Amino acid sequence: MRESMHRIRGRRALVAALAGSAAATAALSFAPVATAAAPAGTPSKSPRAIADKMIKSDAQFRCFSEIVERESGWDHTAQNASSGAYGLVQALPATKMATAGADWRTNPKTQIEWGLDYMKDRYGSACDAWSFWQANNWY
Repeated sequence: MRESMHRIRGRRALVAALAGSAAATAALSFAPVATAAAPAGTPSKSPRAIADKMIKSDAQFRCFSEIVERESGWDHTAQNASSGAYGLVQALPATKMATAGADWRTNPKTQIEWGLDYMKDRYGSACDAWSFWQANNWY
């Protein structure tokens, strides 16, 4: 259930998923809308929470999340020792992300912006990039 809960976005979807349970009542009273998609205990400044706020489409967020989970495990400092790929989306070369901001090494938001632009430019969308990733185990 923990894995599926991070995919549920918005108060209405959360309540529908929990309908008929005592948790539904608690969710209505206490669940903040902005962090509903992030797993319980995820800080609001986490890369996942930042991406959740930036990506308006639930489907596109899920696709982006699938890629990032596999590429970096949501670690914005992840580095591939053999290739040098870096960050949430494993940019190669890593310095490409400088086009999104000088803080690309340390700012997950900058990496997310660059990654979304890359996915849109190369594949059409995060979901198209995810489809390619599934077929090739890279994107």
